[in-house]
Amino acid sequence: MSDSLRDQLLKAGFKPAAKTEAKPRPPRAPAAARGKAPPAGRPTPGDKRGKAERGEIDLAKAWALRSKDEREAREREQREAEARAREKRERKLKLAALLGGKGQNAADADIPRHFPHHNKIRRVYVTAEQLPRLNGGELAVVQLAGRYLLVSREQALAAQAIDADSLVLLCDPHAEPEDDVPADLVW
Repeated sequence: MSDSLRDQLLKAGFKPAAKTEAKPRPPRAPAAARGKAPPAGRPTPGDKRGKAERGEIDLAKAWALRSKDEREAREREQREAEARAREKRERKLKLAALLGGKGQNAADADIPRHFPHHNKIRRVYVTAEQLPRLNGGELAVVQLAGRYLLVSREQALAAQAIDADSLVLLCDPHAEPEDDVPADLVW
């Protein structure tokens, strides 16, 4: 009863297979020699040229080039931002040196002079003597360190040469009025 599977198969009439030696296959001829040309632009399995010679680039190199370009762009933007910040600091220092202690804002000023700045209505307080001079163009308003300073016309033009955004209000007495509202109207 303990016949092996082999013994059972032999009893059933199956014959063992004869052992044969494996013959090596002859090398296959290239497709061009067999009369079959590969599609244009596609390499054949026997093509010995590398991908670089065919003008292709592998995916890893493409990602490396892309990340290098992105890194260089970020570094360039950062250098430009630092240069802009440095120039802005230098302009602020020059403005502070030019306008330091030259503001004509009076402590007892009680008349508000309104003007538009950065899409908002701002105000600076002036005296009754300064209001006609400001509206006449003798005085101007310059922004320095978040404050609005009354300065002479010459100082305001010098500040504008350093930083164009620092000059906030400089009235031209010879300009045509934009509307029917007088500049010296107190509201």
